[in-house]
Amino acid sequence: MVNQFLVFQIAAVCGLIGMTLGWRGVMTKYSGFYDLPTAWNQVFWGILLGGAYASYADNSLFIPYYEAAVLDSGNGELNIVQFILVPLLGTIGMHLLLRRQRVRKGGSQATSGWALGLAVGGMLAIVLIQRKLETDMDQVWDYITIVSLAFFAPRVEGLITTFHGTLMLKGKRWGAIFRTTFWRILSLTMFYFAWFNPIAWIFIIPPVLLATENAEKWVWDSVPKEGKRRWRRMQADKVREANMAYNNSIKKGPPSAIIYVDHVESDEQE
Repeated sequence: MVNQFLVFQIAAVCGLIGMTLGWRGVMTKYSGFYDLPTAWNQVFWGILLGGAYASYADNSLFIPYYEAAVLDSGNGELNIVQFILVPLLGTIGMHLLLRRQRVRKGGSQATSGWALGLAVGGMLAIVLIQRKLETDMDQVWDYITIVSLAFFAPRVEGLITTFHGTLMLKGKRWGAIFRTTFWRILSLTMFYFAWFNPIAWIFIIPPVLLATENAEKWVWDSVPKEGKRRWRRMQADKVREANMAYNNSIKKGPPSAIIYVDHVESDEQE
């Protein structure tokens, strides 16, 4: 008999680690130049919304298919209405959170979207990891699936919700709902398929890593103009300090000493 409390604890730790890695990957680059308190507030609401979303998706979509495919019970037919309704309701909930005055006032829909998406994806990862831990876990692919879910589920939801916030900044509110609902349906299908067929991660991981570069651009677009100016000044100061240190080291060091400063030219251009 599997210890349910221990299983939940392991799943929760994995999900939280994935959320933390997702935060460090994008949000820390421009830390201090966007509305950080609002982003953290979105994490709180994302945990609540993500818990409801992941639980509803688990009960209405995952469990019926699992019972039909693994336990040979049920008809195994896909409920198209539920398949569309669950992601749509989740998207509408996130849209309402991104429409709050606190978010719109600072134009921080993209940064708030990444924080909100990480939390929602983290809850989704926790539920799916818990389901996986309740199985026999007798193959290495099972552990690869757990690690992949923990890392990529928060990141994928972060990408989708950041895209949602970017569309809202452009005034495309209805377009944001319909387009991100489509991507959320696709992501939910993708994770459920990978849960049963780990080979699917080969086709999932590369597009997600490539799309992360777009997320950094979306987050940058959400930084206020004053924050962008301060960030550029800070980068210019770093370049000048690096140049001064480089010149001083050449003057004081032996003739054979070679000191290389990485990314100087690219930082000067920015």
